[in-house]
Amino acid sequence: MTQLLEKAFSQASQLPELQQNILAKWIIEELLAEKKWDTLFAESEDLLAELADEALNEYQQGKTQILNLDAL
Repeated sequence: MTQLLEKAFSQASQLPELQQNILAKWIIEELLAEKKWDTLFAESEDLLAELADEALNEYQQGKTQILNLDAL
């Protein structure tokens, strides 16, 4: 465990029990969400590569245009 994380947990341990539980639940949910995104991106790698190839082909064929941010 890093020193910074130890410091954070030490300070969190001084909070009332309810706030400690809220913080713990938030940390767990964040870690699970991060793991979920990692899994989703790993599973979509082939699709993302296919979409990138398609976009590159469209660009090379002159089927794209420069994005005009003022027109949005």
